Amino acid sequence: SSGINAEWPLRPGEHLLRDIKDTTVGTLSQHLTTQVVALKSLHSKLQDISVYLTQVSDGKLPVNHPIIYQLQDVFNLLPNLNVPDLMKAFTVKTNDQNLVMYTASIIRAVIALHSLINNKTTNRAAEKEGSKKIEVEKEDKEEKEKDTKEDSNKKEVKS
Repeated sequence: SSGINAEWPLRPGEHLLRDIKDTTVGTLSQHLTTQVVALKSLHSKLQDISVYLTQVSDGKLPVNHPIIYQLQDVFNLLPNLNVPDLMKAFTVKTNDQNLVMYTASIIRAVIALHSLINNKTTNRAAEKEGSKKIEVEKEDKEEKEKDTKEDSNKKEVKS
């Protein structure tokens, strides 16, 4: 036996806030995974129905009237999607959801660029500090070598 579960439509992002508040609900990825599994199962069942109806129409299988009645009930319960108002409502809803996803993508990109710029400035500052330290170490080393040469020259002059 199989079943299809449906949820009331949520405003985009509402499920994310719910997941943050209540950790027992599950993550977004788990929710999407279950949705994908359910859609794959539905696709498989529809393919089975298509194969059955094809075999019946080809005469390979006898007509099973209870199955045909059930399929007729399913098709009668499907909504009429050719109504202009319904099509417009779906289009508006889809556009609103796509706008939210597009805006979220832009925000994530801006945040990523901001992090990249911060990282670059931090690395530059670290390189400058590192080069200053190297220069100071070279100068100290040169001074020590100079001092040791002067000391050795003084010792030679005294001798």
